[in-house]
Amino acid sequence: MITTLSGDTSRLRATVDFVKEQDTATLLRLLLPGLDGPELRALAERCGFSHAALLVFPPDEAALDATLADCGLVADAPPRPSVIVRERLAVRHKRSAAELDVGILRPAVVCLDGARRWVEVFTLTVPPASDLDTVAAYERERQHEAHVAFEVETPDPLVLRGLCAAFGRYGAVPDGGGYNPHENGTVFYFTAPAEAKAGYRRVELYVPGDHRDVLAAHLDEHRARQPAETLLRLLTGAWTTQALAAFVRLDVADAMDRNAMDGNAMDGKRAVGVAELARDVGASAPNLATLLRYLAMLGVVSEDRDGFRLTDTGTLLRADAEGSMRALALMYGGPFYESFAGLDHTVRTGQVAFEQRFGENHFDHFARDPELAELFDRSMAAGSRMFDPLPAHPVLTAAAAEGATVVDIAGGNGELLGRILSAHPRLHGVLLERPHTVETARRLLGAAGHTERCAFRAGDFADVPAGADVYVLSRVLHDWDDDRCREILRHCARAMTDTADLLVVERVLPADGSASLATAWDLHMMCNVGGRERRADHYARLFADAGLTLVDRTPLPLDGSVLHVRRTGPADTGSKV
Repeated sequence: MITTLSGDTSRLRATVDFVKEQDTATLLRLLLPGLDGPELRALAERCGFSHAALLVFPPDEAALDATLADCGLVADAPPRPSVIVRERLAVRHKRSAAELDVGILRPAVVCLDGARRWVEVFTLTVPPASDLDTVAAYERERQHEAHVAFEVETPDPLVLRGLCAAFGRYGAVPDGGGYNPHENGTVFYFTAPAEAKAGYRRVELYVPGDHRDVLAAHLDEHRARQPAETLLRLLTGAWTTQALAAFVRLDVADAMDRNAMDGNAMDGKRAVGVAELARDVGASAPNLATLLRYLAMLGVVSEDRDGFRLTDTGTLLRADAEGSMRALALMYGGPFYESFAGLDHTVRTGQVAFEQRFGENHFDHFARDPELAELFDRSMAAGSRMFDPLPAHPVLTAAAAEGATVVDIAGGNGELLGRILSAHPRLHGVLLERPHTVETARRLLGAAGHTERCAFRAGDFADVPAGADVYVLSRVLHDWDDDRCREILRHCARAMTDTADLLVVERVLPADGSASLATAWDLHMMCNVGGRERRADHYARLFADAGLTLVDRTPLPLDGSVLHVRRTGPADTGSKV
């Protein structure tokens, strides 16, 4: 690491000199001893030395400008917020990230090889006699944030994985990283091997765009070396749930959208100040700022000098957003959050935690409260992206050519059936649901212009209408134990002709134990309704018990699957388990 000199100006001047003197291939060879030949050339072609970084602590903006000028640097833009360094400092010094206003400047440097590179200057203002003096002294001595960076030329996931693997082969160890929404860039940090000769031990791969899918594996490897930090992050998961629910309950997303209209902004939206937002939603401005900074760390909002903006993720929490997940946030931060406090009771006794908390099963509890029932139905529709490919399923496409009838069993508010009818104007639909939900579905499907092609039937699983061409059972079986599933499937089998098709939409547990949303939902179903997610072979056995056969399985978004099922012969209507 660069020798610590007196003052930020000396350190910054040394960094400028380093940037001017280096080139990509030379620096890679110094950082990763043993790297040479074809592999060195391959890495140098895919990532270029872009900058060296350090963290400085000016007492005010004027002092920062003077330091830059003394080193021959000119910043052509105000500092942008640094999400990643701020979080690292907060963890390292056990402080709230909200009190660490870290910015980034990138003044350009013309190098000896004629290339144009940058000095990345992280700034944390430390006024005289500030309690941040100890942070500054510690960081100046240890230089944790000093690093050299390479920018990936082609931000392709395969290239990125290959670069990470190559760094690992030559002794570099994953050391964190993150996605910065302020500049739409993803950062991968490594610690160089001890024998590195570059003067820096910390190396950054910078990739334009959002590559959090590849970053996840990199962070997992880093956290495996930091078990206490990993556990602490896991333990604070409840804070995230309630932060999102509070954001929704306060209608902050909608207020941000209302107040952000400004034709002068590049995307037609301006950042909204905290004071303005607080007045609009009736909140304490300092406390709202703390909430928003936390959500900025999660990528729900982004922050700049003018205030906060909704990200694409945060937009899904608006009430009127297409595919809004607002209702889901309220359910997971409300009734289901309360019931999860009894998860140990469910694991210990086998009894459903929701029933222990509310005194009745969740279907009866929601049915007695119309507002809660409506919220639950809307929360189910919030996962509608899972349904996007379903109308194109070959079974529905073939049925549409014949002007067939599709029955959606326990179809909720009609979200899925509406998509199917919209995609296939010749199809007819029947929605079977509880009486109060049928009326909601009738309104929504009527507003979509499907009333003439759709019939509505109030009833239970025993009332599945016979003689239709296609039956749909979407996210129903996971609500029930095996015995009730067999009963439901037998009702379906009795209603089906020998040529009818049944499409079952569920999250299916992976057979190999790989990561899946189905595994999380398995815990949720156990705790809240006494149901479960299942593997494909488990579903196949349930179908067989009802006289049905699993024909094939097609993947859907959000780790969903559609299971195509047909009759195998006369349905088994007995009570055998």
